[in-house]
Amino acid sequence: MEYGDPAVALPNEILRSVVGSGVHGIAIAGTDDHDEMGVYIEPPEYVLGVERHREDYLWRTQPEGERSHHGDTDLVLYSLAKYLRLALKGNPTVMLPLFAPEQSLILLTPLGEELRSLRAAFLSRHAAERFLGYMRSQHERMLGQSKRNVPNRPELIEKYGWDVKYGSHALRLAYQGLEIASTGMLTLPMPPAERERVLAVKRGEVRRDEVSAEVAKLESAVRALLDTGKTPLPATADLAAITEWAVSAQRRHWGWAAD
Repeated sequence: MEYGDPAVALPNEILRSVVGSGVHGIAIAGTDDHDEMGVYIEPPEYVLGVERHREDYLWRTQPEGERSHHGDTDLVLYSLAKYLRLALKGNPTVMLPLFAPEQSLILLTPLGEELRSLRAAFLSRHAAERFLGYMRSQHERMLGQSKRNVPNRPELIEKYGWDVKYGSHALRLAYQGLEIASTGMLTLPMPPAERERVLAVKRGEVRRDEVSAEVAKLESAVRALLDTGKTPLPATADLAAITEWAVSAQRRHWGWAAD
């Protein structure tokens, strides 16, 4: 499956990293697919012109509507403008290339390095709330309470009696939400203790009710930090700094001289 224009996206990439289980350090050999995410700068006529264009490029080994399996690759590249909008909203997945460790980086240009150096500017109380929102969604799916039409993993239900992958996602997001709210940072891959706990859930070694209780406890801890203001996070991302950099980065990529 392929959407978007590779002739625009691929030559203009500034950053790409592994995302998904690999960057978190919770991939299990022989079970997980491979996910990559990156950022490219559109040509000036796309940004300043009248005609509308796709703001992303998607490529995956499986056809549309089919689940990815071990050995499959999913790639998504966002235009800089779309990427920044999503990251400013605190999207947990979109922010991963900003915090990915060096060994998870696939492509990095000087402009990509500059973008990564702005990582702290994207973290805010609003971002922490988004982590909680994503966590609740995974928690509900883990408990079978979601009303959304979500992918079913019958092989996990048959083996463990419940979808342990949703459980691992919920617990991971809870740990990461707490780290962001308490420290103002995000560690990738996950710290060893938390990583091993999430892996134990993913391997089906922890009961569902125990995972649910732990997720709820972590959520309460994050909620307390945010509600009492005992967090180093600002209320919102630093829009001014990010905007100033984005304008400069695009001008330099296009070879336009500064004013």
